[in-house]
Amino acid sequence: MSIRRILKARRGAAAVVITATLALTVAGCGGDSDKKPEKEKTASAKPGSENNDSGEVVPDTGTTLATVKGPKDIDLVINSVKRESGGFVTVNGQMKNNGAEAFYDMSPWRGTEQEVLAGGISVAGATLVDKAGKKRYYILRDTDGRCLCTSGLDKIDPGKSIPVFFQFPAPPASTTEIDFQLPTFPTVSVEISG
Repeated sequence: MSIRRILKARRGAAAVVITATLALTVAGCGGDSDKKPEKEKTASAKPGSENNDSGEVVPDTGTTLATVKGPKDIDLVINSVKRESGGFVTVNGQMKNNGAEAFYDMSPWRGTEQEVLAGGISVAGATLVDKAGKKRYYILRDTDGRCLCTSGLDKIDPGKSIPVFFQFPAPPASTTEIDFQLPTFPTVSVEISG
């Protein structure tokens, strides 16, 4: 077989592969991108929250387990502490500004670990204490060292609240009550559900 025929056959095969790839790409792009499967919708929400009809993430605020007074007029409201099937505990709540001025001093909440300090303002300084098991649990991190917690905080406007969440390794199943700690707030005991 001559080189011309080989090159012609290769070009033809390449054209078939490119055409098939383009057809699959176009077919994959079709459909209504606004409609997500139900499973995908819940995966995009923060733990302990739900998507409302407009697609916004709405924190679960139906229950109040504890309210802790913090600096100035800031309250931490803990709405849920749930043991998750993946071997972790998720704490959901809200930071409420009951004062007349915006609150900016959130930097103590991120803790002092060097890896967390690089990630900006967060609530990564939180810990859980299992008094019975005599263990302290720190915020979980992803593979890039970012906390599995609320981050990107800058201020809380007066009269407003912002949702917050914290994820920790789960204490043993026999532990049903833990102490939750966040810098600048007093320690509070809460029960784990789930």
